[in-house]
Order: sequence, then C-alpha cells, then structure tokens
Amino acid sequence: MKLAHVQLFEDFGTRSLAVHAVMVLVFANAVLAGLFIGGELGLLSFIALLNFTAGLWVAHSIHSLGNVATDDEYNGVLNELLDIGTDESTEGLDTGRFGRLLALIAAVTAVSLLTSAQILPGTVFPLAVVAVGAIAVVTAIIGFLIALGASYDDSERYWTGEVDQHQRADADNQPDQR
Repeated sequence: MKLAHVQLFEDFGTRSLAVHAVMVLVFANAVLAGLFIGGELGLLSFIALLNFTAGLWVAHSIHSLGNVATDDEYNGVLNELLDIGTDESTEGLDTGRFGRLLALIAAVTAVSLLTSAQILPGTVFPLAVVAVGAIAVVTAIIGFLIALGASYDDSERYWTGEVDQHQRADADNQPDQR
C-alpha cells in the first residue's frame, strides 16, 4: 500500500526540505528558550534543543554525502526553495555549494555561541564553545566532501561522454572489413 504523503519523501529534495524545516524550527526554539525562559528550565531547554539541532545537522549532512553519487537533480536547499537554475560548469570544486554551506555554518555557529554566552554560566561556556566548534568543523568537513564528490561525479560524467564520443568516431572511421 503506497501512501501519497510517504511517496513525497522518496525524493531526496523533499526529505532535505523537511529536515531543514525541522532544524530551523528547533534551532529558533532553542534560541528563544535560552533567551526568554529563565532558570534551569530555560538552560536545559536551550542545551537540549541545540543538541537536537546539531544531531539533525550532522545526520543530514552524512545523508547528503550519500546522495551526491546519485543522478538526483537536488543541488542544495537554497536551489530547492528558490528554484535557482544551476550552473552547468563541470570544472573544479562546487564552490557555490561549499560557500553557501560555510556561510550557513558561520551564521549558526555565531548565533549559537552568542546565545550560549548570554545564558550559560562561566564554567560551562568553554564546553559549549568546544561542542559548537566541533559540530561546525565536522559539518564543514562533510560539506567539503559533498562538494568534492559532486565535482568528481560531474568530471566522471564528462570524461565518460568524451571517451564514448571518441570511440564512436573511431568506429565510424574504421574501414569495413568484409
């Protein structure tokens, strides 16, 4: 039995949008809980929601790494949301995707650290800096691997096409051996 709402999630782009929506919602609630709920409840809510967001981010990044090798048309959450045409260039690292990811990592890390500085006690704040920094570094490494994998796959497709084209041309130029 196939259900329509389940079939939507067979597409990686749809799954990615859903996971990003959950991450945005949870991260916004983490910041709001940390800044506006007082006492230990606010502190624990902030830490729990921030950890949940980080876990989703790393898990989705690893899931994205596995999607790079497919022929899926997915080119990042911004392109999915804004329906931006992608550049068909096959040369070099996918710097646009990697740059967007680094900008996103920098923004989320800055907001996380600034909020942590406001609500965490002085003895716990260094731990938060290390934890948030580790998540940012791991996500950046995975993002680099995703961009590198996409560039490698584009290059492989290009050179496979070139080899096939030259083999066809060589076969057409062979004298008939009858």
